[in-house]
Amino acid sequence: MYVRRSTFGLICAACLCAGSALADDDHPIGEAVHTLPLFDAHIHYKQPAWDAYPPSSVIELMDKNGVAMSLVSSTPDEGTIKLLEYAPDRIVPELRPYHGSAGSSNWTKSPGMEDYLLERLDKYPHEGLGEFHIHRIDPTDEPLLRKVTEMARSRNIPIHIHSGAAPVDLLYRLEPALTIIWAHAGMSEPAIVVEEMMAKHPTLYADTSFREFDILSSGQRLDPDWERVLKRFSKRFMVGTDTWINDQWARYSELISINRQWLSLLPREIAERIAYKNAETLFGRSISNQQIGTR
Repeated sequence: MYVRRSTFGLICAACLCAGSALADDDHPIGEAVHTLPLFDAHIHYKQPAWDAYPPSSVIELMDKNGVAMSLVSSTPDEGTIKLLEYAPDRIVPELRPYHGSAGSSNWTKSPGMEDYLLERLDKYPHEGLGEFHIHRIDPTDEPLLRKVTEMARSRNIPIHIHSGAAPVDLLYRLEPALTIIWAHAGMSEPAIVVEEMMAKHPTLYADTSFREFDILSSGQRLDPDWERVLKRFSKRFMVGTDTWINDQWARYSELISINRQWLSLLPREIAERIAYKNAETLFGRSISNQQIGTR
């Protein structure tokens, strides 16, 4: 009888320890979030920034804010190459179609776009295609979009798209084996739609740039809907800042601080995934604080 009571006590102790571990696992990471390296999954280095923020200044901003590595696309692509050549260990380059007169509203109609993309992909080590906009579905764009999806699939690189839900569905219809990064987590799509899309497409990732104040409720708590989505699909979200104009570069420290604020409200394991581990998986990189201060 004594042995049975002792065994029961051991079992109870084990259960209590397990419960304690679960509680710790679910506890917000809090201030420890500031020790995490970040992967910024949405940076542009557009031509107006080249003089105001030379490559050394961009890397200094990353260093200052604990950003170990960044996914960069630019208008024109030369901006991305400038950063890549300056700091090859800190930049993951992706190819944006925008150049010359081809921009967000007309790139799919631009003559020679297929040849331009193929030439840049062959010449430089781009690891993604985008970020590009699809504002609405136009059937006449389908031949080029099919070519774009083929380029991405044949090179095993993701597409980075700024759009609502329907264009994401379209790209997956054109090439079901794609991997897609959904810029701004759908931008204006509600959390429930993001959740439905993530559930529908197992290779759909999302960056959270411009969603900071959707994710944060009153600046102090996580919005319940976004908290559910972020936790359910924690292996497919990444943070981002979207430096599309120089004012975003001027606010870079503030933007990173806001991202760390909402990450601090998540359990450590989830915060680590979104901060940098998902990018490690997606791009096959090793990301750590040791990269801060290097090029």
